[in-house]
Amino acid sequence: MALPLLEAMLPQSAQAATSAKKAPVRMAFFYVPNGVHLPAWHPGGKTGPLGQLPETLQPLTSVKDHLSVMTGLTCDKARPNGDGAGDHARSAAAFLTGCQPRKTPGADIKAGISVDQYAAQQVGKNTRFASLELGCERGAQAGNCDSGYSCAYSSNIAWSSENTPVAKEVDPRLVFDRLFGNGNNVEMAETRQRRDRYQKSILDFVLEEAKTLQTRLGVKDQQKLDEYFTGVREIEKRVELAGRTVEAPKGFTPPTGIPQDYADHIKLMLDMLVLAFQSDQTRVASFMFANEGSNRSYKQINVPEGHHDLSHHGKDPGKQAKLQLINRFHMEQFAYFVEKLRSIPEAGGTVLDNSMLLYGSGISDGDRHNHDDLPILLVGRGGGKISSGRHLVYPENTPLNNLFLSMLDVMQVPVHSLGDSTGRLNNLA
Repeated sequence: MALPLLEAMLPQSAQAATSAKKAPVRMAFFYVPNGVHLPAWHPGGKTGPLGQLPETLQPLTSVKDHLSVMTGLTCDKARPNGDGAGDHARSAAAFLTGCQPRKTPGADIKAGISVDQYAAQQVGKNTRFASLELGCERGAQAGNCDSGYSCAYSSNIAWSSENTPVAKEVDPRLVFDRLFGNGNNVEMAETRQRRDRYQKSILDFVLEEAKTLQTRLGVKDQQKLDEYFTGVREIEKRVELAGRTVEAPKGFTPPTGIPQDYADHIKLMLDMLVLAFQSDQTRVASFMFANEGSNRSYKQINVPEGHHDLSHHGKDPGKQAKLQLINRFHMEQFAYFVEKLRSIPEAGGTVLDNSMLLYGSGISDGDRHNHDDLPILLVGRGGGKISSGRHLVYPENTPLNNLFLSMLDVMQVPVHSLGDSTGRLNNLA
């Protein structure tokens, strides 16, 4: 079972300088579909310190000093550029790649390597998993999903090569087993059966070793280990509970472990990403709240209409108000994740201090289907290399991929260009 970094794991000379030890930098990309209601998003004004946050961003108020709101960034390759309709598919496919996806419903898909996968190929050798791809809505990898574009484009933002999207995992139980199993499918299945039979936690199987280990740890390490085990135990209980309470329709067996409530599903997945970062099992991740073009309804916040339908609001105030509620709901879940990372101390500050979390969409206004002035947030300080708490305004049509080059620099991943990048953003520090 993976453990967080403890002082006892370091040489004595390193233990003496733990406070000065450099923690790893993580990067994660969070995607929301269908754009946003811009009047409730934009802070307004020129580049400068953030004042009171607009309505949609207010859930991030407590972490405002870690927040950079970016205005003016563009994903040109999500535009038609001669290919006609299909903005939703192009938006997801081009979001992290900056490449024009080939318009095809067949197997000959083509986009480009995404920034997360480029980073994973360089820094992934340092962790158990090069990257994690998570989400809350299953997606097809074939078929026509948007005006002649393959469903693979709408369902994925991570691409390991120009022809290979990296499918996301949506089942929290499978993610948990992946993080805390031993990689042997047969042994993992046997262990799961034993745990289910005796209703024991994964922690019960390592409790003896844990008790022995704790006798050799200092006070700080004991506290850190207790907090870590408590977090694992709580999430495992929630995964088990979700698996027991899902009610399947007649004749249909649902995938065990996915909660019926969308917010619970999101938080379970985000909690496991927290654990993956905390235990340094990966330093690169992506998360899709839903597939691009998703028409999911949000009855839990009194919005029974479909998200995609509402995004085509035609400036109807009622539809815009409901769209903003959906935007706010997504932001509340993201804020939950951000605050979790801020609560975890590590050398040099907190996990949030040593992270870069990009949140946004490949569409700006869902009614216009435009791809300029995208809603983009960058949260975290990248190990002290990012100056946050600001609204950053860029010239019209500045490529989003310019930001990605700067983020790769923070990760110490050398790259000259990526997708449609034209240079780096020089004012992040």
